[in-house]
Amino acid sequence: MPTSDNPTQNTSERYAMLRTMAEMQDSHNTLVHPQWRSQGYEYYRAMWVECAEMLDHFGWKWWKKQDADLDQVRLELVDIWHFALSELLRQGDVSDDVADALASVTPLASATDEDQAGAFRLAIEELAGSCLRTRSFELQPFIDAMAALPMTLEELFDLYIGKNVLNRFRQNHGYKTGEYRKLWGGREDNEHLIDLLSELEVSAADLPDALYAALQVRYDA
Repeated sequence: MPTSDNPTQNTSERYAMLRTMAEMQDSHNTLVHPQWRSQGYEYYRAMWVECAEMLDHFGWKWWKKQDADLDQVRLELVDIWHFALSELLRQGDVSDDVADALASVTPLASATDEDQAGAFRLAIEELAGSCLRTRSFELQPFIDAMAALPMTLEELFDLYIGKNVLNRFRQNHGYKTGEYRKLWGGREDNEHLIDLLSELEVSAADLPDALYAALQVRYDA
C-alpha cells in the first residue's frame, strides 16, 4: 500500500490529508443523498454499532479461543471515521485542530499485547459510550482508540482512501437498492480490499482508480 513519507511530521501535509478525506466523504455522502446534511441521519448510531463489530473482530469472549483479526479491526475503526467525518462536516467542525489532534496520537503497545488487549477493549467501549451519551461524536475517545490499537494519522489516511473507494464501488453496484453482493467467491469485500491494498504497487495519486478497477475485476470473476 502506498504511503507518504512521514506526512504527520509536516503541518501542511496533515492539513491536506484531512481536507482530502473531508472532500471524499462529502462526495460519497452526496452520492448516497444530495441533501445528506439535512436528512438527520443517526451517525452516532452507526458508530457505536461499528464499535461492537470491531470488538467481534478483535475478540472479547472468555469462553472460547479467539484470534484478533487486526486488519478487520483497523477497517472498522476507519468505518467509524467515515461516520465521524460526516458528523463533523454536518456541524461545520472539520478544522485544522482536528488534523493536529489526529497527528498527536501517541501509540501505546500493540493491542495484541496481553496487557494492552484489555485497555483496547475499554477504549472501544468508551468510544461507543460517548456516541450513546452525546448522540454525536467526540474526537478524544476516537483518538484514544487510535492510540490503543495503535493507528497513526498516516495509517488512518491510507486505509480511509481504500475504504472510501470500496464504499463508492458498493454504491455504484446497487448497495442502497439491495442488488450489491458483499460476498465474492466466499469472502467478504472487506477481505478483498485488504488483499488488493497489499498487492497494488501504484502511487498514492493513482491508488483510487487502480483500486476501483481491481475491485471490479474481482467482483466480476
